[in-house]
Amino acid sequence: MQATYLKINPADSVVVCLEPKKKGDIIKIDGRAITVNQDTPAGHKVLIKDVAQKEDIIKYGYPIGHAMQAMKAGDWVNENNLKTNLSGTLEYTYNPVNEPLNISKQNRTFKGYIRKNGDVGIRNEIWVVPTVGCVNGIAERLVNKLKAEVNGGVDNIYAWHHNYGCSQLSEDHENTRKVLRDICLHPNAGAVLVLSLGCENNQPEEFMAMLGDYEKDRIKLLVTQRVDDEMEAGMQILHQLYDIASKDVRTDVPVSKLRVGLKCGGSDGFSGITANPLVGEFSDWLVAQGGTSVLTEVPEMFGAETILMNRCTSKELFEQTVSMVNNFKNYFLSHGEPVGENPSPGNKAGGISTLEDKALGCTQKCGKAPVSGVMEYGDRLQNPGLNLLSAPGNDLVASTALASCGCHLVLFTTGRGTPFGTFVPTMKIATNPDLARRKANWIDFSAGQLIEGRTMQELVPEFIDKVMALASGEPAKNEINDYREISIFKNGVTL
Repeated sequence: MQATYLKINPADSVVVCLEPKKKGDIIKIDGRAITVNQDTPAGHKVLIKDVAQKEDIIKYGYPIGHAMQAMKAGDWVNENNLKTNLSGTLEYTYNPVNEPLNISKQNRTFKGYIRKNGDVGIRNEIWVVPTVGCVNGIAERLVNKLKAEVNGGVDNIYAWHHNYGCSQLSEDHENTRKVLRDICLHPNAGAVLVLSLGCENNQPEEFMAMLGDYEKDRIKLLVTQRVDDEMEAGMQILHQLYDIASKDVRTDVPVSKLRVGLKCGGSDGFSGITANPLVGEFSDWLVAQGGTSVLTEVPEMFGAETILMNRCTSKELFEQTVSMVNNFKNYFLSHGEPVGENPSPGNKAGGISTLEDKALGCTQKCGKAPVSGVMEYGDRLQNPGLNLLSAPGNDLVASTALASCGCHLVLFTTGRGTPFGTFVPTMKIATNPDLARRKANWIDFSAGQLIEGRTMQELVPEFIDKVMALASGEPAKNEINDYREISIFKNGVTL
């Protein structure tokens, strides 16, 4: 008989319901029979021992908060009776943990586009990148016109709309410039038209200088205020770019070249026991092949951050991770916001009660690999292996940040469902079988099979094959639906 509840760690004081429980149902665990005291939805937690007021409640082997009042075994644990232990910044001690992956190399390849600088793309698209939001409309017209005039030849043609590039100061302005630079240099673009107005703060010549040593036949600038007919000038450049990019072909590339972003959104109580651990297994496999994965959503590390800190391969990386976490906490506090006020209404409805509960599930996505790099927002990848990236939890902002740092695709786990994608393929992995069935037009892979009797050992090879197919050109559902956009992090004032 298939289990209907799960105790994740031997130290846990709760079980997770794999299907709804009715008041009076019996849970048999650790040699005891516990009566469920309230109707409890699937994905939610039932207490398996009595706890006193303010006593910690344990899930994943770690505290996920404390009881707001004395509670009995069999009680439904939720946001109404469980309170976060998080407050402000902390001091941390480096206690390195070195756990070998013991995963063999498989010499897998995917079909990618090898760029002149040795970088590799998994798509060959033409992009129009506005330096300022004022030219978004022109960018869209140019893209639509080129699509109407050419037939195939490249994987797709896009304009990446945003609201910024002017009326920003200091860090916000630099963040915008960095993300737009990173998009222009991304290997999933076979060619890029940088589209400028001319009078914006993000001055075109200064921006182009930020690109460094780029391929000048594949990345070109048009300043619309300096030409009489921006559509005619833009189309002339785009046709030149198309002629070059349309000649690119896919070739076999070692999987060590693949870079994936790790993201979750619309999480539920199954996220930390199905989709996130599955992605964690993939991340470890990819790292063992010499590839790269990137974990972000710093606020969703709060409560699980010491796990990541102790996996850092050096004291320097540990200190960078401490700085990243405490800087984000100070960002919250500087705006008068508590650091633990995170789970969304959808998260809570799905069974996530506190930020610690969310974080301990969220960090399952990066498996057990050592942390080999830590990046600030807007930085570009330098180190293979598992990297941490500073960015908020917001789905659009974080996914854009993952793509901007150089990830070829984003693996996005979800329990509630979400259709969006960023400017690289955004593969949706459902945490539960109901979501996968209901939203088959959004979901690329169902990790919910793990609560339907499939084992992790069975599912991991299928998941690897799916990611390899996507890297080789199979479209993700967000690409099929044409749901693609970017969002840039903003902190300061708008002039």
